[in-house]
Amino acid sequence: MHQSPLKQFPVARTLLLGAMFMGMGMTLPIFNHFVPIYLREMGLSATLVTFVLTWDNYINMFMQPVVGQLSDSTRTRLGRRKPWVMAGAPIALTAFLFVPGATTATAIMTAIFLTNFGNALIRSPGVALIGDLYPSAQRSLANGMINLMLGVGAALAYYVGGVLYGQFGRHAPFIFGSSVMFAALLVAVFLVHEPKLRQFEAEEKEAGLIEGVCALWRERNASILWMLGAILSWFMAFTALEALLSLIGKEVLGIPPDRMGQIVALLPLSFVAFALPSGALATYFGRKVVILAGIGGLTCMLLYGYFVQSLPMMIGFLLLAGMFWALINVNSLPALYDTAPQLRAGIITGLYYLASNLAAVLGPQLAGILVDWTGGNYRNVFLYGAFFMALAGGCMSRVRVR
Repeated sequence: MHQSPLKQFPVARTLLLGAMFMGMGMTLPIFNHFVPIYLREMGLSATLVTFVLTWDNYINMFMQPVVGQLSDSTRTRLGRRKPWVMAGAPIALTAFLFVPGATTATAIMTAIFLTNFGNALIRSPGVALIGDLYPSAQRSLANGMINLMLGVGAALAYYVGGVLYGQFGRHAPFIFGSSVMFAALLVAVFLVHEPKLRQFEAEEKEAGLIEGVCALWRERNASILWMLGAILSWFMAFTALEALLSLIGKEVLGIPPDRMGQIVALLPLSFVAFALPSGALATYFGRKVVILAGIGGLTCMLLYGYFVQSLPMMIGFLLLAGMFWALINVNSLPALYDTAPQLRAGIITGLYYLASNLAAVLGPQLAGILVDWTGGNYRNVFLYGAFFMALAGGCMSRVRVR
């Protein structure tokens, strides 16, 4: 008798896997919040701050697909994916501890590179583990639960990191992040059991740069190009805001880093709270309509952010920005699938991550250049974000979702 795969969904296994991802991912919010402040204390311009924050991502963009393919062919008694997690996590958590103690830009760049190198060894094999452990019909639910836990982890990282910074100094948030990652490593080693043999149909792999570009050329589908332009633009806006929020708080509003960290936690919390409603609204009204609503709302909020003068105004901005970002981000990859259902999933996923990863590098760097070009005015990050978000709206309006 056929039994639906959604029955007997392994909640306990998913919570353990989510705990592993959450622990591994909690270093990034701490990094994004405090490293810009440390770099500014060294006297670096906004251009150099954003370059140091993102330079290594150029390497990681090409490294992660390679690691994913290597993990496919790895054969050990621990499985294919766990050895990569066990190799990457110690590198990342150790290098992360050296970030706050670095006294030069070169030293901090080295610590950042090693941290992200370790994380790059983890990401692709970790994501592939979802495909190994779940049949196709359960993967969306499993991925949703894991992403929910990642959002909660980001909020905890900002809040607890801010509290620890205020009470114990600059090293404390990084010790906390490394400790949580070590706990996640223990969960991965002892509690997440990878099957020795592949039990389910393999998750389709992301396409590489050349394969994705060739597919675009063959299709000559304008909607895919407009959709990729929208994805690139809204991530250009949001990643710049994420990278420079702590400096906006310090340089513009005079909010100390510890307090600002606790406040910024509202952004991922708001995102998590509206993630499920966002998907439900898209089901009822359509993904394009909901994404455009999110783009319009976030554009208005970024324009409002330029005039923020007080802590209550910043709190309001973060809560509403997280809500509108959920409308966009939750539905972005499914909307890209809708523009070209004839392409295989791996090509679409590869194009999505190419656009978003490129924006994660270029977005903060261009925003840093703008800040320096306008005399160190960090308020202009909001105008920069509003411009690219409006550009995303223009691109999205041209998309024909099937």
